[in-house]
Amino acid sequence: MAQTEGLVGTFRIIKRDSDEGREMARRRIYCLPVAILLASSALAVDAATETERIAALEQQLNQQKLVMQQQQRLLESMATELQRLKAGKPGVLIQATEVIATQQPPAPASVATPDTKPPGKMSVSIYGYVQTDAIYDFKRVAPDWEDTLRATTISTTSGAYGQDGKSLFSVRSSLIGIQGGYGEDITYKFEWDLFGLGSQQGETVLHLRNAWATYKNFGMGEIASNFMDPDVVPDLLDYWGPTGLIAYRNQQARYTVPLGDNEFSISIEDPNTALTVGEGRSVQNCGVPNPSPQCLSVESRGEQLFTPYNDVPDFGVRYRQNGSFGHFQVAGLARKLGYQRKSDDSKGYEVGWGVNTSAVINTWGSDNLKVQLVYGEGIGDYINDGGIDIAPDASGSAQAVPLAGLSAYYEHYWNTRWSTTLGWSMTDLDTSSGQMDTEFKRGQIAQINLLHYPVDHVLLGTEFLWGEREDVGGNTGSDYRVLFSLRVNFDTGDLLR
Repeated sequence: MAQTEGLVGTFRIIKRDSDEGREMARRRIYCLPVAILLASSALAVDAATETERIAALEQQLNQQKLVMQQQQRLLESMATELQRLKAGKPGVLIQATEVIATQQPPAPASVATPDTKPPGKMSVSIYGYVQTDAIYDFKRVAPDWEDTLRATTISTTSGAYGQDGKSLFSVRSSLIGIQGGYGEDITYKFEWDLFGLGSQQGETVLHLRNAWATYKNFGMGEIASNFMDPDVVPDLLDYWGPTGLIAYRNQQARYTVPLGDNEFSISIEDPNTALTVGEGRSVQNCGVPNPSPQCLSVESRGEQLFTPYNDVPDFGVRYRQNGSFGHFQVAGLARKLGYQRKSDDSKGYEVGWGVNTSAVINTWGSDNLKVQLVYGEGIGDYINDGGIDIAPDASGSAQAVPLAGLSAYYEHYWNTRWSTTLGWSMTDLDTSSGQMDTEFKRGQIAQINLLHYPVDHVLLGTEFLWGEREDVGGNTGSDYRVLFSLRVNFDTGDLLR
Protein backbone atom coordinates (compact mmCIF):
# COMPACT_ATOMS: atom_id res chain seq x y z
CA MET A 1 0.00 0.00 0.00
CA ALA A 2 2.94 2.32 0.52
CA GLN A 3 3.67 2.02 -3.24
CA THR A 4 0.01 2.75 -4.07
CA GLU A 5 0.06 5.82 -1.85
CA GLY A 6 3.14 7.16 -3.64
CA LEU A 7 1.47 6.77 -7.06
CA VAL A 8 -1.94 8.23 -6.38
CA GLY A 9 -1.10 11.02 -3.92
CA THR A 10 -3.60 11.92 -1.22
CA PHE A 11 -5.32 9.19 0.76
CA ARG A 12 -8.31 9.37 2.97
CA ILE A 13 -8.60 6.82 5.76
CA ILE A 14 -12.20 5.91 6.28
CA LYS A 15 -13.40 3.26 8.64
CA ARG A 16 -16.71 1.93 7.51
CA ASP A 17 -18.53 -1.28 7.62
CA SER A 18 -18.22 -3.45 4.54
CA ASP A 19 -21.65 -2.61 3.01
CA GLU A 20 -21.10 1.16 3.19
CA GLY A 21 -17.59 0.89 1.74
CA ARG A 22 -18.76 -1.17 -1.22
CA GLU A 23 -21.63 1.24 -2.00
CA MET A 24 -19.38 4.31 -2.01
CA ALA A 25 -16.87 2.53 -4.21
CA ARG A 26 -19.53 1.74 -6.80
CA ARG A 27 -20.78 5.35 -6.89
CA ARG A 28 -17.38 6.84 -7.29
CA ILE A 29 -16.14 4.53 -10.02
CA TYR A 30 -19.36 5.13 -11.99
CA CYS A 31 -18.24 8.77 -12.22
CA LEU A 32 -15.21 7.83 -14.29
CA PRO A 33 -16.99 7.26 -17.66
CA VAL A 34 -18.84 10.56 -17.24
CA ALA A 35 -15.61 12.45 -16.57
CA ILE A 36 -13.94 10.81 -19.56
CA LEU A 37 -16.92 11.58 -21.84
CA LEU A 38 -16.99 15.23 -20.79
CA ALA A 39 -13.27 15.62 -21.39
CA SER A 40 -13.57 13.95 -24.82
CA SER A 41 -16.51 16.17 -25.85
CA ALA A 42 -14.66 19.35 -24.88
CA LEU A 43 -11.68 18.35 -26.99
CA ALA A 44 -13.84 17.46 -30.00
CA VAL A 45 -15.66 20.79 -29.95
CA ASP A 46 -12.42 22.75 -29.77
CA ALA A 47 -10.79 20.92 -32.69
CA ALA A 48 -11.55 23.06 -35.74
CA THR A 49 -9.05 21.92 -38.32
CA GLU A 50 -7.68 18.59 -39.49
CA THR A 51 -4.33 19.24 -37.78
CA GLU A 52 -6.01 20.27 -34.55
CA ARG A 53 -8.30 17.22 -34.65
CA ILE A 54 -5.29 14.91 -34.95
CA ALA A 55 -3.56 16.63 -32.02
CA ALA A 56 -6.79 16.53 -29.99
CA LEU A 57 -7.34 12.83 -30.65
CA GLU A 58 -3.76 12.04 -29.65
CA GLN A 59 -4.21 14.05 -26.46
CA GLN A 60 -7.55 12.36 -25.76
CA LEU A 61 -6.04 8.91 -26.28
CA ASN A 62 -3.17 9.61 -23.91
CA GLN A 63 -5.53 11.02 -21.32
CA GLN A 64 -7.83 8.01 -21.49
CA LYS A 65 -4.85 5.64 -21.17
CA LEU A 66 -3.77 7.49 -18.05
CA VAL A 67 -7.27 7.42 -16.55
CA MET A 68 -7.58 3.70 -17.32
CA GLN A 69 -4.28 3.08 -15.56
CA GLN A 70 -5.54 5.01 -12.57
CA GLN A 71 -8.83 3.11 -12.66
CA GLN A 72 -6.96 -0.20 -12.73
CA ARG A 73 -4.95 0.83 -9.66
CA LEU A 74 -8.12 1.90 -7.93
CA LEU A 75 -9.80 -1.44 -8.67
CA GLU A 76 -6.77 -3.33 -7.33
CA SER A 77 -6.80 -1.25 -4.14
CA MET A 78 -10.54 -1.74 -3.73
CA ALA A 79 -10.18 -5.50 -4.13
CA THR A 80 -7.52 -5.52 -1.45
CA GLU A 81 -9.71 -3.38 0.80
CA LEU A 82 -12.68 -5.64 0.20
CA GLN A 83 -10.69 -8.62 1.31
CA ARG A 84 -9.61 -6.77 4.46
CA LEU A 85 -13.20 -5.76 5.21
CA LYS A 86 -14.43 -9.32 4.75
CA ALA A 87 -11.75 -10.37 7.19
CA GLY A 88 -13.01 -7.77 9.67
CA LYS A 89 -9.96 -5.54 9.37
CA PRO A 90 -9.97 -1.74 8.81
CA GLY A 91 -9.04 -0.69 5.30
CA VAL A 92 -8.09 2.26 3.16
CA LEU A 93 -10.56 3.51 0.51
CA ILE A 94 -9.11 5.61 -2.27
CA GLN A 95 -11.51 8.25 -3.58
CA ALA A 96 -11.89 8.03 -7.37
CA THR A 97 -12.41 11.78 -7.66
CA GLU A 98 -9.17 12.42 -5.82
CA VAL A 99 -7.30 10.10 -8.16
CA ILE A 100 -8.44 12.10 -11.19
CA ALA A 101 -7.75 15.42 -9.49
CA THR A 102 -4.28 14.52 -8.26
CA GLN A 103 -3.08 12.81 -11.43
CA GLN A 104 -3.89 15.32 -14.14
CA PRO A 105 -2.91 14.50 -17.76
CA PRO A 106 0.02 16.38 -19.24
CA ALA A 107 -0.72 19.73 -20.86
CA PRO A 108 -1.56 19.40 -24.55
CA ALA A 109 1.16 20.20 -27.05
CA SER A 110 0.83 23.68 -28.46
CA VAL A 111 -1.09 23.80 -31.73
CA ALA A 112 0.99 24.95 -34.70
CA THR A 113 0.46 28.56 -35.63
CA PRO A 114 -1.02 29.49 -39.05
CA ASP A 115 2.48 30.35 -40.30
CA THR A 116 3.84 26.89 -39.54
CA LYS A 117 0.88 24.54 -39.80
CA PRO A 118 1.30 21.72 -42.32
CA PRO A 119 -0.60 21.73 -45.63
CA GLY A 120 -4.23 20.70 -45.71
CA LYS A 121 -5.68 17.75 -47.54
CA MET A 122 -5.09 17.66 -51.30
CA SER A 123 -7.97 18.61 -53.60
CA VAL A 124 -8.25 18.13 -57.36
CA SER A 125 -11.03 18.82 -59.86
CA ILE A 126 -11.41 18.58 -63.63
CA TYR A 127 -13.39 21.25 -65.45
CA GLY A 128 -13.96 22.71 -68.90
CA TYR A 129 -16.36 22.53 -71.81
CA VAL A 130 -16.83 21.03 -75.24
CA GLN A 131 -17.75 23.72 -77.78
CA THR A 132 -18.61 23.26 -81.43
CA ASP A 133 -18.93 26.29 -83.73
CA ALA A 134 -20.78 26.23 -87.06
CA ILE A 135 -19.34 29.21 -88.98
CA TYR A 136 -20.23 30.97 -92.21
CA ASP A 137 -17.71 33.59 -93.35
CA PHE A 138 -19.15 35.94 -95.97
CA LYS A 139 -15.64 36.82 -97.17
CA ARG A 140 -12.32 35.09 -96.46
CA VAL A 141 -9.43 35.31 -94.02
CA ALA A 142 -6.02 33.63 -93.90
CA PRO A 143 -6.76 29.86 -94.02
CA ASP A 144 -4.87 29.05 -90.79
CA TRP A 145 -7.21 31.44 -88.95
CA GLU A 146 -10.59 30.50 -90.46
CA ASP A 147 -11.89 29.27 -87.09
CA THR A 148 -11.90 32.79 -85.65
CA LEU A 149 -11.96 36.43 -86.79
CA ARG A 150 -8.80 38.48 -86.27
CA ALA A 151 -8.43 41.88 -87.89
CA THR A 152 -4.83 41.11 -88.83
CA THR A 153 -5.89 38.10 -90.93
CA ILE A 154 -8.33 40.07 -93.11
CA SER A 155 -7.10 40.69 -96.65
CA THR A 156 -6.85 44.23 -98.01
CA THR A 157 -6.67 42.85 -101.55
CA SER A 158 -9.79 41.35 -103.09
CA GLY A 159 -9.53 37.62 -103.79
CA ALA A 160 -6.23 37.14 -101.95
CA TYR A 161 -7.61 34.02 -100.23
CA GLY A 162 -9.95 32.83 -102.96
CA GLN A 163 -13.59 33.51 -103.72
CA ASP A 164 -15.81 35.02 -101.02
CA GLY A 165 -17.77 32.68 -98.80
CA LYS A 166 -16.63 29.86 -96.54
CA SER A 167 -18.58 27.37 -94.41
CA LEU A 168 -16.87 25.32 -91.70
CA PHE A 169 -17.20 23.63 -88.33
CA SER A 170 -14.70 23.98 -85.51
CA VAL A 171 -14.13 22.42 -82.07
CA ARG A 172 -10.93 24.36 -81.38
CA SER A 173 -12.53 26.57 -78.69
CA SER A 174 -13.10 23.52 -76.46
CA LEU A 175 -11.26 23.65 -73.14
CA ILE A 176 -10.15 21.34 -70.33
CA GLY A 177 -8.47 22.14 -67.04
CA ILE A 178 -7.25 20.59 -63.79
CA GLN A 179 -7.05 22.60 -60.59
CA GLY A 180 -6.73 22.02 -56.88
CA GLY A 181 -4.45 22.58 -53.95
CA TYR A 182 -3.64 21.83 -50.33
CA GLY A 183 -5.97 24.06 -48.34
CA GLU A 184 -6.12 27.76 -49.18
CA ASP A 185 -2.39 28.50 -49.12
CA ILE A 186 -1.24 26.10 -51.88
CA THR A 187 -2.97 25.98 -55.28
CA TYR A 188 -2.24 24.74 -58.77
CA LYS A 189 -3.89 24.96 -62.19
CA PHE A 190 -3.36 23.44 -65.64
CA GLU A 191 -5.53 24.44 -68.61
CA TRP A 192 -5.56 23.66 -72.33
CA ASP A 193 -7.70 24.43 -75.37
CA LEU A 194 -7.47 22.99 -78.91
CA PHE A 195 -6.36 26.13 -80.76
CA GLY A 196 -2.91 25.41 -82.16
CA LEU A 197 -0.54 28.40 -82.38
CA GLY A 198 3.06 28.98 -83.39
CA SER A 199 4.47 25.97 -85.25
CA GLN A 200 1.02 24.29 -84.86
CA GLN A 201 -0.87 27.26 -86.27
CA GLY A 202 -4.08 26.18 -87.94
CA GLU A 203 -4.14 22.74 -86.29
CA THR A 204 -6.59 21.25 -83.80
CA VAL A 205 -4.18 20.23 -81.03
CA LEU A 206 -3.75 20.71 -77.31
CA HIS A 207 -2.57 24.24 -76.63
CA LEU A 208 -1.41 25.21 -73.13
CA ARG A 209 -3.24 28.21 -71.69
CA ASN A 210 -2.33 28.11 -68.00
CA ALA A 211 0.24 26.33 -65.85
CA TRP A 212 0.11 28.17 -62.54
CA ALA A 213 1.02 27.42 -58.93
CA THR A 214 0.76 29.59 -55.82
CA TYR A 215 1.99 29.50 -52.25
CA LYS A 216 0.10 32.04 -50.15
CA ASN A 217 0.52 35.38 -51.99
CA PHE A 218 3.32 34.23 -54.33
CA GLY A 219 2.74 32.58 -57.70
CA MET A 220 4.82 31.36 -60.64
CA GLY A 221 4.01 29.86 -64.02
CA GLU A 222 1.97 30.85 -67.04
CA ILE A 223 -1.27 32.77 -66.59
CA ALA A 224 -2.89 36.07 -67.60
CA SER A 225 -0.31 38.85 -67.46
CA ASN A 226 -0.30 41.18 -64.48
CA PHE A 227 -0.82 43.94 -67.09
CA MET A 228 -4.14 42.34 -68.09
CA ASP A 229 -7.59 42.46 -66.50
CA PRO A 230 -9.18 39.04 -67.17
CA ASP A 231 -12.57 40.14 -65.81
CA VAL A 232 -12.99 42.75 -68.55
CA VAL A 233 -13.07 40.05 -71.27
CA PRO A 234 -16.67 40.02 -72.59
CA ASP A 235 -18.95 36.99 -72.85
CA LEU A 236 -18.46 36.05 -76.51
CA LEU A 237 -18.56 32.87 -78.59
CA ASP A 238 -15.73 33.68 -81.01
CA TYR A 239 -12.36 32.40 -79.81
CA TRP A 240 -10.07 35.39 -80.35
CA GLY A 241 -12.18 38.23 -78.97
CA PRO A 242 -11.72 42.04 -79.02
CA THR A 243 -8.72 43.24 -81.01
CA GLY A 244 -7.82 46.19 -78.74
CA LEU A 245 -7.89 44.26 -75.46
CA ILE A 246 -4.81 43.50 -73.39
CA ALA A 247 -5.16 39.72 -73.51
CA TYR A 248 -1.85 37.97 -73.01
CA ARG A 249 -1.02 34.86 -71.00
CA ASN A 250 2.63 35.04 -70.06
CA GLN A 251 5.16 33.12 -67.99
CA GLN A 252 5.89 35.11 -64.85
CA ALA A 253 6.51 35.37 -61.13
CA ARG A 254 4.01 37.47 -59.17
CA TYR A 255 3.46 38.66 -55.61
CA THR A 256 0.06 39.94 -54.55
CA VAL A 257 -0.59 42.12 -51.51
CA PRO A 258 -4.20 41.95 -50.24
CA LEU A 259 -5.55 45.35 -49.17
CA GLY A 260 -8.86 44.39 -47.62
CA ASP A 261 -11.25 43.97 -50.55
CA ASN A 262 -8.65 45.46 -52.90
CA GLU A 263 -5.23 44.23 -54.01
CA PHE A 264 -1.84 45.31 -55.29
CA SER A 265 0.53 43.05 -57.22
CA ILE A 266 3.95 43.19 -58.83
CA SER A 267 5.42 40.82 -61.41
CA ILE A 268 8.43 40.03 -63.53
CA GLU A 269 7.43 38.44 -66.83
CA ASP A 270 8.95 36.62 -69.77
CA PRO A 271 10.22 39.19 -72.31
CA ASN A 272 9.78 39.04 -76.07
CA THR A 273 10.31 41.74 -78.68
CA ALA A 274 7.50 41.47 -81.25
CA LEU A 275 8.67 42.42 -84.75
CA THR A 276 5.57 41.38 -86.72
CA VAL A 277 1.85 40.87 -86.08
CA GLY A 278 2.26 37.31 -87.37
CA GLU A 279 -0.64 37.40 -89.79
CA GLY A 280 0.33 33.98 -91.13
CA ARG A 281 0.25 34.77 -94.84
CA SER A 282 2.20 32.51 -97.18
CA VAL A 283 2.14 31.33 -100.78
CA GLN A 284 0.92 27.88 -99.67
CA ASN A 285 -1.95 29.37 -97.67
CA CYS A 286 -3.13 31.81 -100.32
CA GLY A 287 -4.61 29.04 -102.46
CA VAL A 288 -4.79 31.02 -105.70
CA PRO A 289 -2.84 30.57 -108.98
CA ASN A 290 -1.38 34.09 -108.99
CA PRO A 291 -1.16 35.34 -105.40
CA SER A 292 -0.85 39.06 -104.84
CA PRO A 293 2.41 40.62 -103.59
CA GLN A 294 0.68 41.16 -100.25
CA CYS A 295 0.00 37.45 -99.98
CA LEU A 296 3.68 36.66 -100.60
CA SER A 297 4.82 38.94 -97.78
CA VAL A 298 5.17 37.08 -94.52
CA GLU A 299 7.60 39.48 -92.86
CA SER A 300 7.61 43.04 -91.63
CA ARG A 301 10.56 45.22 -92.48
CA GLY A 302 11.54 45.08 -88.82
CA GLU A 303 11.70 41.30 -89.02
CA GLN A 304 13.96 41.59 -92.08
CA LEU A 305 16.41 43.85 -90.20
CA PHE A 306 16.34 42.62 -86.59
CA THR A 307 16.04 39.55 -84.39
CA PRO A 308 14.79 39.72 -80.77
CA TYR A 309 17.42 39.82 -78.02
CA ASN A 310 15.99 39.84 -74.51
CA ASP A 311 18.11 39.76 -71.35
CA VAL A 312 15.87 41.61 -68.87
CA PRO A 313 12.36 40.51 -67.83
CA ASP A 314 9.35 42.78 -68.21
CA PHE A 315 8.19 44.46 -65.00
CA GLY A 316 4.51 44.95 -64.20
CA VAL A 317 2.50 46.52 -61.38
CA ARG A 318 -1.25 46.44 -60.83
CA TYR A 319 -3.79 47.94 -58.42
CA ARG A 320 -7.40 46.77 -58.28
CA GLN A 321 -10.24 48.34 -56.33
CA ASN A 322 -13.44 46.38 -55.75
CA GLY A 323 -16.80 47.65 -54.58
CA SER A 324 -20.54 47.42 -55.01
CA PHE A 325 -20.13 49.41 -58.24
CA GLY A 326 -17.99 46.62 -59.75
CA HIS A 327 -14.24 47.10 -59.95
CA PHE A 328 -11.58 49.46 -61.30
CA GLN A 329 -8.03 48.50 -62.23
CA VAL A 330 -4.91 50.33 -63.34
CA ALA A 331 -1.73 48.53 -64.41
CA GLY A 332 1.69 49.64 -65.58
CA LEU A 333 4.37 47.90 -67.64
CA ALA A 334 8.07 48.64 -68.20
CA ARG A 335 10.17 46.75 -70.77
CA LYS A 336 13.63 46.57 -72.27
CA LEU A 337 13.06 45.84 -75.97
CA GLY A 338 16.31 44.22 -76.98
CA TYR A 339 17.22 43.47 -80.59
CA GLN A 340 20.17 42.33 -82.67
CA ARG A 341 20.88 43.50 -86.21
CA LYS A 342 21.08 40.76 -88.79
CA SER A 343 23.60 42.70 -90.86
CA ASP A 344 26.40 42.99 -88.28
CA ASP A 345 25.12 41.22 -85.11
CA SER A 346 25.27 44.50 -83.19
CA LYS A 347 22.87 44.79 -80.27
CA GLY A 348 20.64 47.57 -79.05
CA TYR A 349 17.43 48.20 -77.18
CA GLU A 350 14.50 50.55 -76.84
CA VAL A 351 12.48 51.24 -73.70
CA GLY A 352 8.87 50.14 -73.74
CA TRP A 353 6.18 51.29 -71.34
CA GLY A 354 2.41 51.18 -71.03
CA VAL A 355 -0.56 52.08 -68.83
CA ASN A 356 -3.72 50.00 -68.91
CA THR A 357 -6.94 51.18 -67.25
CA SER A 358 -10.03 48.99 -67.10
CA ALA A 359 -13.33 48.72 -65.27
CA VAL A 360 -16.40 46.56 -64.92
CA ILE A 361 -19.32 48.78 -63.95
CA ASN A 362 -22.56 47.26 -62.67
CA THR A 363 -25.59 49.01 -64.17
CA TRP A 364 -29.14 47.58 -63.87
CA GLY A 365 -29.97 44.17 -62.50
CA SER A 366 -27.20 41.80 -63.59
CA ASP A 367 -26.12 44.04 -66.50
CA ASN A 368 -22.61 45.46 -66.68
CA LEU A 369 -20.36 47.61 -68.83
CA LYS A 370 -16.81 46.40 -69.53
CA VAL A 371 -14.35 49.03 -70.73
CA GLN A 372 -10.61 49.24 -71.22
CA LEU A 373 -8.23 51.93 -72.49
CA VAL A 374 -4.53 51.21 -72.96
CA TYR A 375 -1.69 53.34 -74.31
CA GLY A 376 2.06 52.89 -74.48
CA GLU A 377 5.14 52.39 -76.61
CA GLY A 378 6.51 48.96 -77.43
CA ILE A 379 3.66 47.02 -75.79
CA GLY A 380 2.34 45.31 -78.92
CA ASP A 381 3.26 41.86 -77.61
CA TYR A 382 0.56 42.25 -74.93
CA ILE A 383 -2.28 43.46 -77.17
CA ASN A 384 -4.78 40.84 -78.31
CA ASP A 385 -4.30 41.45 -82.03
CA GLY A 386 -2.18 43.66 -84.26
CA GLY A 387 0.65 44.88 -82.09
CA ILE A 388 4.38 45.12 -82.78
CA ASP A 389 7.01 46.41 -80.36
CA ILE A 390 9.73 47.97 -82.53
CA ALA A 391 9.95 49.03 -86.16
CA PRO A 392 12.63 50.76 -88.28
CA ASP A 393 12.48 54.42 -89.16
CA ALA A 394 13.50 55.72 -92.62
CA SER A 395 17.20 55.31 -91.80
CA GLY A 396 16.76 51.75 -90.52
CA SER A 397 17.18 52.61 -86.84
CA ALA A 398 14.86 50.84 -84.41
CA GLN A 399 12.17 52.70 -82.50
CA ALA A 400 9.45 51.65 -80.09
CA VAL A 401 6.03 51.76 -81.78
CA PRO A 402 3.31 53.79 -79.99
CA LEU A 403 0.03 51.90 -79.63
CA ALA A 404 -3.47 52.66 -78.39
CA GLY A 405 -6.17 50.09 -77.65
CA LEU A 406 -9.82 50.62 -76.80
CA SER A 407 -12.53 48.12 -75.90
CA ALA A 408 -16.15 48.72 -74.78
CA TYR A 409 -18.77 45.96 -74.33
CA TYR A 410 -22.16 45.85 -72.68
CA GLU A 411 -23.63 42.64 -71.27
CA HIS A 412 -27.41 42.57 -70.88
CA TYR A 413 -29.26 39.76 -69.12
CA TRP A 414 -32.81 39.40 -70.35
CA ASN A 415 -33.45 36.88 -67.56
CA THR A 416 -31.60 34.01 -65.93
CA ARG A 417 -31.59 31.99 -69.18
CA TRP A 418 -30.99 34.62 -71.89
CA SER A 419 -28.29 37.25 -72.38
CA THR A 420 -26.78 39.50 -75.07
CA THR A 421 -23.29 41.00 -75.43
CA LEU A 422 -22.74 43.99 -77.72
CA GLY A 423 -19.50 45.88 -78.24
CA TRP A 424 -16.62 47.23 -80.30
CA SER A 425 -12.83 47.26 -80.02
CA MET A 426 -9.92 48.90 -81.86
CA THR A 427 -6.12 48.72 -82.06
CA ASP A 428 -4.25 51.68 -83.58
CA LEU A 429 -0.49 51.80 -84.22
CA ASP A 430 1.47 55.00 -84.79
CA THR A 431 3.56 53.41 -87.51
CA SER A 432 7.07 54.47 -88.50
CA SER A 433 8.34 55.75 -91.83
CA GLY A 434 10.51 52.67 -92.33
CA GLN A 435 7.65 50.16 -92.40
CA MET A 436 6.29 48.56 -95.57
CA ASP A 437 2.95 49.68 -97.00
CA THR A 438 1.45 46.20 -96.55
CA GLU A 439 2.08 46.10 -92.79
CA PHE A 440 -0.76 46.38 -90.29
CA LYS A 441 -1.72 49.81 -88.93
CA ARG A 442 -5.25 49.68 -87.51
CA GLY A 443 -7.84 46.99 -86.75
CA GLN A 444 -11.44 47.01 -85.58
CA ILE A 445 -13.82 44.30 -84.38
CA ALA A 446 -17.53 44.49 -83.42
CA GLN A 447 -19.78 41.71 -82.11
CA ILE A 448 -23.33 41.09 -81.02
CA ASN A 449 -24.75 37.80 -79.80
CA LEU A 450 -27.72 36.07 -78.25
CA LEU A 451 -26.93 33.40 -75.66
CA HIS A 452 -29.38 30.89 -74.20
CA TYR A 453 -28.94 28.49 -71.28
CA PRO A 454 -31.84 26.02 -71.71
CA VAL A 455 -30.66 23.90 -68.77
CA ASP A 456 -27.71 23.96 -66.43
CA HIS A 457 -24.34 23.27 -68.11
CA VAL A 458 -25.66 23.83 -71.67
CA LEU A 459 -25.19 26.98 -73.78
CA LEU A 460 -26.72 27.61 -77.20
CA GLY A 461 -25.84 30.84 -78.95
CA THR A 462 -25.47 32.76 -82.17
CA GLU A 463 -23.09 35.64 -82.86
CA PHE A 464 -22.52 38.15 -85.64
CA LEU A 465 -19.05 39.65 -86.14
CA TRP A 466 -17.60 42.42 -88.27
CA GLY A 467 -13.93 43.24 -88.68
CA GLU A 468 -11.77 45.69 -90.60
CA ARG A 469 -8.05 45.99 -91.27
CA GLU A 470 -6.11 49.03 -92.49
CA ASP A 471 -2.53 48.81 -93.76
CA VAL A 472 0.28 51.34 -93.42
CA GLY A 473 -0.18 52.25 -97.09
CA GLY A 474 -3.90 53.06 -96.55
CA ASN A 475 -5.49 49.97 -98.09
CA THR A 476 -8.42 48.56 -96.14
CA GLY A 477 -10.30 45.29 -96.07
CA SER A 478 -13.30 44.04 -94.11
CA ASP A 479 -15.01 40.78 -93.27
CA TYR A 480 -18.17 39.67 -91.52
CA ARG A 481 -19.37 36.28 -90.37
CA VAL A 482 -22.02 34.54 -88.33
CA LEU A 483 -21.59 31.53 -86.08
CA PHE A 484 -23.81 29.21 -84.09
CA SER A 485 -22.39 27.39 -81.07
CA LEU A 486 -23.23 24.57 -78.70
CA ARG A 487 -21.25 24.43 -75.47
CA VAL A 488 -21.58 21.81 -72.72
CA ASN A 489 -19.75 22.54 -69.47
CA PHE A 490 -18.40 19.96 -67.04
CA ASP A 491 -16.93 20.15 -63.54
CA THR A 492 -16.24 17.10 -61.40
CA GLY A 493 -15.90 18.99 -58.15
CA ASP A 494 -13.26 17.76 -55.73
CA LEU A 495 -12.40 14.20 -56.78
CA LEU A 496 -10.70 13.50 -53.45
CA ARG A 497 -13.51 14.75 -51.24
